[in-house]
Amino acid sequence: MTGQPITCKAAVAMGAKEPLQVVDVVVGPPQKGEVRIKITHTALCHTDEFTLSGDDPEGLFPCILGHEAAGIVESVGEGVTTCKPGDHVIPCYQAECFPSDREKNTCPTCRGYSLGKTNLCGKVRAFTGKGIMRADGKPRFTLKADGTPIYHFMGTSTFAEYTVLHEESVAVVRNDAPLDKVCLLGCGVSTGLGAVWNTAKVEEGASVAVFGLGTVGLAVIDGARAAKASRIIAVDLDESKFERARAFGATEFVNPAKHDRPIQQVLVEMTNGGVDYSFECIGNVKVMRAALECCAKGWGVSTIIGVAGAGQEIATRPFQLVTGRVWKGTAFGGFQSRSMVPKLVDRYLNGEFKVDEYITHTLAFDHINEAFDLLRKGQCLRCVMTL
Repeated sequence: MTGQPITCKAAVAMGAKEPLQVVDVVVGPPQKGEVRIKITHTALCHTDEFTLSGDDPEGLFPCILGHEAAGIVESVGEGVTTCKPGDHVIPCYQAECFPSDREKNTCPTCRGYSLGKTNLCGKVRAFTGKGIMRADGKPRFTLKADGTPIYHFMGTSTFAEYTVLHEESVAVVRNDAPLDKVCLLGCGVSTGLGAVWNTAKVEEGASVAVFGLGTVGLAVIDGARAAKASRIIAVDLDESKFERARAFGATEFVNPAKHDRPIQQVLVEMTNGGVDYSFECIGNVKVMRAALECCAKGWGVSTIIGVAGAGQEIATRPFQLVTGRVWKGTAFGGFQSRSMVPKLVDRYLNGEFKVDEYITHTLAFDHINEAFDLLRKGQCLRCVMTL
């Protein structure tokens, strides 16, 4: 156990809409129930950009963004039992409490956990949502230049050479897993796969429509392929994305702009009454409605994955639900993070789904603002940075 502060580089978001500043920060030692991790690789996700844009109502500045990463445990605080220095780990923004929490009812959502109904552990949410740590209500980061405290982000803050997490947010993975690849299992890829396998539970032979062909949409397609869906219809306004979607398993392609009627009507006609499952991977409330209404009457299930802007609301005619369609949502694909992410790593190494193919760019960490530019221009799926 190491009790000394570490000075290292971090990409700090000083304010909304400002470029990140790669500066020296001091990372305090892990306190009770905490783990300090040397980040080796981190990727960029739209959620990071959402907060940096200023549109995130929970956004705090200055902060260290980043939540899709992998690294090696450097030291642990008092009472930590599930990981040790040298372990290879994936930080998880969606924490998972311990069996003892469920037995003692100390996690706000542990009853649902015990029943297998949710992955939304609330044990550390009150702290991660405020950018602080549970042990003392303070962040572990300060600017080296003047000692200014820096908020944590999503309980992970992976845009730093070292970070500190609650033990509940650390998934230990096998040491032979390539960290520059499995870092993607910390968010987008897992979210798409889990939406298919855990939330919707797509069966062999089912028909599926996927709205939006970014990383999450492609992961949905790959998950549906692995589930042996018979038809996987990819929907996007950008036809240049169709060929990549085909490589992930899409069987048909639709550009809504090429039709003179609502896309839901087009899909209902294509599938003789509607698809069995649909997935919205954009965060557009109008598309969410279309995704529901393209589902088959009586049993169709539509899963919302995309995150809409603050204050936006979804709408449909009640008749759509009265007649048997189901509207669902998912976060982190329904995976219980600490226990299930290691199994996802095993499945990836067994060749059951794609990961490497999402990586379109690799950059040095000090080029992180270039990665944001690529993301904003839609020129990358995942950009992985080496620290």
